[in-house]
Amino acid sequence: MWDYSEKVLDLFYNPVNQGAIEDGNEPDVAVVFGEVGSIACGDALRLHLKVQVSKDQILDARFQTFGCTSAIASSSALTEIIKGKTLDEALNINNHDIAEYLGGLPEAKMHCSVMGQEALEAAIYKYRGIEVEHHDEDDEGTLLCKCFGVTENKVRRFILENDLQTVEQVTNYIKAGGGCGSCLAGIEDVLIEVQKEAADSVRVAASVALKQEAAATAVAEAPVRTLTTLQKITLIQQVIDEEIRPVLIADGGDVELHDVDGDRVLVKLTGACNGCASSGDTVKYAIAAQLRDRVLPTLTVEAI
Repeated sequence: MWDYSEKVLDLFYNPVNQGAIEDGNEPDVAVVFGEVGSIACGDALRLHLKVQVSKDQILDARFQTFGCTSAIASSSALTEIIKGKTLDEALNINNHDIAEYLGGLPEAKMHCSVMGQEALEAAIYKYRGIEVEHHDEDDEGTLLCKCFGVTENKVRRFILENDLQTVEQVTNYIKAGGGCGSCLAGIEDVLIEVQKEAADSVRVAASVALKQEAAATAVAEAPVRTLTTLQKITLIQQVIDEEIRPVLIADGGDVELHDVDGDRVLVKLTGACNGCASSGDTVKYAIAAQLRDRVLPTLTVEAI
């Protein structure tokens, strides 16, 4: 006996938004449906949408399903969730949102919420005239579960998106392996491979984070440079003469050190730099950044 929430039972006994939506040829309104599953495989869902074209908004949603208690409740929940949303907002709804609306689903019935998500995507993409499925990569690659037509790519995607840890969970979410069972070993191989890749990614991310932390610590712990006023002015003049002026002169401009007041450096642009429309960028990027990097990070630079 499944342990259903009160919401699931309520929507099973009293489903809402059940049925089809007829196309009344209303202006600025389109009617479309998307369907997933197969009666031959056990579950099937057809989701009907009534869309206000000018606003790209779902005015109404109804469903027809062949399935169990969870399928009926999930379909009802989905229609309630998406009514009033724009199509882009609806595309952000996933199977976990449906399950959450229901107060949870038995894990063995999570595939019912997945079916709702996929029917929604199918309807919206059909409305938008997109022939390929949203997850068209799912159709590529090895067919892993022949009973339910599930490819290795789809198994891999659902493991990653739902953090699935066991073969049984994979079956619960997308039914793969729930038929003859001959693909269970293959599903387990994919599961192990994905988990290994995820673990490797975590190790790499941790290594990068440690290196970044070490670099930040080294900067924080670096001794603060102290300069006398004379040393500061001398070093500023040296950097200007040896590193900044040659660059500006090459472009027809030049710069002179006018004064130093504490950390405030006053410079005078000459040549092509004087009155140039990008003189502000010259001060900011070519002079100030260089002086902060080579002399003191606390310096400010102003052109007079």
